[in-house]
Amino acid sequence: MQPGDPAPDFELPDENGTPRRLGDFLANGPVVLFFYPAAMTPGCTAESCHFRDLSAEFEAAGAQRVGISADPVEKQKRFSEKHTFDFPLLSDPDGAVATRYGVRRRFTALSPTKRATFVIAPDGRIASVIQSEVRMHVHADRALDAVAKLRAR
Repeated sequence: MQPGDPAPDFELPDENGTPRRLGDFLANGPVVLFFYPAAMTPGCTAESCHFRDLSAEFEAAGAQRVGISADPVEKQKRFSEKHTFDFPLLSDPDGAVATRYGVRRRFTALSPTKRATFVIAPDGRIASVIQSEVRMHVHADRALDAVAKLRAR
């Protein structure tokens, strides 16, 4: 997926088991969709907590944060409750959505999903792609910059 490409729509359960659609999120403004390898791991915790800690900035920018991993709903719920996340965590256990976004790993035993963030404009097009497997804070920071550029258009 590259900037300008249409973002594939999808429906996945959130940490409470409630089905959520990308199109419904986009009806309320830009979406920052971040894929992470595994809930409860140090890197994914640092990344997700940074998204949480920038809540006011994302709200001011009018952007919604949504996390996705292959973890089951129950694990997403424990992860969300443990770290008091204020955004949905979606469960993609078969990797169908990760595959559509090009972030599914070929060898999936330990880490089925690559760490990647997509900033999606309200028109459903990819505005920015952020990829870094080891720099956890870069995802939220760069996503905020991308959302600011969207607003400046």
